[in-house]
Amino acid sequence: MRVLYLRNVPDEVGERLERLAAREGLSVSAFAVRELAWVALRADNPALLAGLPDLGVDPRAVVDDLEAGRSGR
Repeated sequence: MRVLYLRNVPDEVGERLERLAAREGLSVSAFAVRELAWVALRADNPALLAGLPDLGVDPRAVVDDLEAGRSGR
């Protein structure tokens, strides 16, 4: 397992992390590791997207349909 040391963390960021961790009954370290693990999952997104089949659907058409549906509410 790796050990990370963070330097130059602004005071307000550290204070907010402390509050968030306390709300969940976690140490700041445990909270930070959990949040970093969640963010790190993004590293796999390009490979996951590349593995999806091309369905030939125009993304703009999907967005247009969503916007039309929302405006009709």
